[in-house]
Amino acid sequence: MATAAASSSIIESTAVQLRRIRVLKERIHHHPPPSSSSSNVGPVVYWMFRDQRLRDNWALIHAVDQANRLNVPVAGEATETIPSFLKECGASLLVTDFSPLRQVRGWKEEISKRVSDSVSIHEVDAHNVVPIWVASDKLEYGARTIRRKINRLLPDYLIDFPTLKPQSRKWPSTNRFIDWKMLIENVVRKGAEVPEIEWCEPGEVAALETLMGNNKGFLTTRIKNYSADRNNPLKPEGLSGLSPYLHFGQISAQRCALEACKVRKVNPQAVDAFLEELIVRRELADNFCYYQVHYDSLQGAWDWARKTLMDHASDKREHLYTKEQLEKAQTADPVNYYTFLMNILKHGFLYILTFFQLWNASQMYWAKKILEWTSSPEEALEIAINLNDKGWQERAVFGKIRYMNYAGCKRKFNVDGYIAYVKRLVGDIKKRKGQALLNNKAKQLTNIQRLHTKAN
Repeated sequence: MATAAASSSIIESTAVQLRRIRVLKERIHHHPPPSSSSSNVGPVVYWMFRDQRLRDNWALIHAVDQANRLNVPVAGEATETIPSFLKECGASLLVTDFSPLRQVRGWKEEISKRVSDSVSIHEVDAHNVVPIWVASDKLEYGARTIRRKINRLLPDYLIDFPTLKPQSRKWPSTNRFIDWKMLIENVVRKGAEVPEIEWCEPGEVAALETLMGNNKGFLTTRIKNYSADRNNPLKPEGLSGLSPYLHFGQISAQRCALEACKVRKVNPQAVDAFLEELIVRRELADNFCYYQVHYDSLQGAWDWARKTLMDHASDKREHLYTKEQLEKAQTADPVNYYTFLMNILKHGFLYILTFFQLWNASQMYWAKKILEWTSSPEEALEIAINLNDKGWQERAVFGKIRYMNYAGCKRKFNVDGYIAYVKRLVGDIKKRKGQALLNNKAKQLTNIQRLHTKAN
């Protein structure tokens, strides 16, 4: 059973706020705990999962801090399974970051069962500004209910990070060989159908450049238009561009918030809107997944939403489409969102991040249209796991789920302009993909010719 670190004697001191840490498993001492100078203490293993960065990483800070206090090294790599690696290196502590998703939590529960009682396991929320279990101890109804709780705690948790100290003791070298080239080639081969993207460069350095670079940094050159442009699909520069970096943990949301606060005097409205999305809305999503075990099914919907959907489940639909028809964009709607979806499926998940603002606007329209185009709410959810839990006037099929139609989208933004914009981008991707295939074939032909020449 996970407990807050503040109530556990296992952490006597750390550079990280205690309430940011949870003890998933506490080490059982069969004799007095060793002092920091003891030589029989195992290393601290750091399992980096959700937050893939060195800078501003509470979990890594805690791992190194504990290792230095115990005068042991830090290991960050599990070559087979984590339990076997912990046993192999004689670890005394496993530190990992936090994820609210069912599968990841299941992994951690299984690891806790499998590892020796001589190993402690600490989970550190390095993803949220206010730790998820501190912000609220229950499922929140919406942004309005969690906002006041988060804002009340921000003075305590929206603080700068301590310096990540170097390890006082290095991990000893081993003879284990890792064929990185082969691993990378396998990943590239599996994703051969997905062309490389040009708009987003991965990594911490690129993430910081996107946040505050001199050229096109969000906080330095673009934030002034955020309030007005972030929901305009024809103005992609109105967005922060930080979504992929935040998703993969290559930049800390806390760092983004700290830097945004520094420029608030110049653009208060834009910064406040950014902080609302960055902190309140992001952490509301984590709250939902953490406290609602059925977060990906109709069982997870609020009672009123589930009831109104069931009340109208048998209403007549003008159109009914199969999953295959929806995937192939074979609908009668003049603006076919599924064409856009197919481009995502064909050209890779990161394609969606280019259109993050329209993705939000489209979900307001298309996730609801699916209710009209499928035979039941369950089927609609299966195809697009997205329910709107905001009440509205009842109407056929939708019930109290807020309605939106094509005309509503046209009032919100230039639909025709967006379609032309997407077509241009998709055309460019297809051209790059075609050129990549030609280059690959040319390379193969050259290799065949070389082999033929050698054979002769």
